[in-house]
Amino acid sequence: MNQSSLLPDPKRSEWSKFTASFVYAFRGLWYALRTQRNAKVHVTIGILAIVMGIALHISAVEFAIVFVAITGVFMAELFNTVFELCVDLASPEYHPLAKVAKDMAAGGVLLSAMLSVVIGLLVFGPHLWELLHRYLLAR
Repeated sequence: MNQSSLLPDPKRSEWSKFTASFVYAFRGLWYALRTQRNAKVHVTIGILAIVMGIALHISAVEFAIVFVAITGVFMAELFNTVFELCVDLASPEYHPLAKVAKDMAAGGVLLSAMLSVVIGLLVFGPHLWELLHRYLLAR
């Protein structure tokens, strides 16, 4: 793919520009999934959370909360990747401030992931507790 195919064409219609923006966005998501190990981990854990939600018959509101948590972590990972790429572009040589910027962006992902774990415990915990309680009473 050449550089000119990535640049917007000023002669295109507004609708064409609008639909092209979705293509660019999906390219960005696909790039992250192809190249970023942590993005793959986040997607895998997100799929597991969805499967667990289906298996535990969580409510629609609980599913909404789980989806917000999954999306929040994935968005944080995307922004972290953007920050890292921009820092690498601006400062190809090692610089202590570049390291701090990249570490802080990674810290944002970590906080988001920690929040999603808390959300997972609050959403899935009661369902798992009930399942365990029923299993123990049946014995």
